[in-house]
Amino acid sequence: MRKADIAEFYRRLSERNPRPETELEAGNTYQLLVAVVLSAQATDAGVNRATRHLFREVATPQQMLALGEDGLKHHIRTIGLFNMKAKNVIALSRVLVDKFGGEVPRNRDALQSLPGVGRKTANVVLNVAFGEETFAVDTHVFRVSNRTGLAPGPTVEKVETILERQTPAPYRVTAHHLLILHGRYVCKARRPECWRCVVADLCRYVPKTMPPT
Repeated sequence: MRKADIAEFYRRLSERNPRPETELEAGNTYQLLVAVVLSAQATDAGVNRATRHLFREVATPQQMLALGEDGLKHHIRTIGLFNMKAKNVIALSRVLVDKFGGEVPRNRDALQSLPGVGRKTANVVLNVAFGEETFAVDTHVFRVSNRTGLAPGPTVEKVETILERQTPAPYRVTAHHLLILHGRYVCKARRPECWRCVVADLCRYVPKTMPPT
């Protein structure tokens, strides 16, 4: 996609959604980190349903450790892979307390040293909590980037690199949210709703879909 088209692509998405933000519910940076870890292979809506009561009880890693792994499992048992996720959340909470004074670090390497935290999770936390220009590539971002031709790449790492290189300055903080929301609600996996897409004429996806009759 040409440089001018990329800028126009983001401008239109931003015009439709001028204040894009994560749909995960969290009251502080620690809760955000936990929510993002829990959201792997799960929907934000499903995570929110599970964490609403949890986060009324737990707001710090110390409180999570006091709750314990079994207590956490009770709260998140409706989320896929909840056993492994509970183990990781307890483990990362222990590391936060022991090594970081109970605070979530504003450092990619430190974040990725936490159990259950990969590059995508670190990117989300750095972006949402600290306002950094990061590009977390989830399934929605990967699909939109490849389908539209915005940042085509065979791996999430390649797509992230292209987005990092090509995204213009006004949209570098919000790009990740704009692409996620577009993929979640318009450029859907099974049947993209091309008839109501604001960037359809810029998109390289050839078999454009028509509205249902």
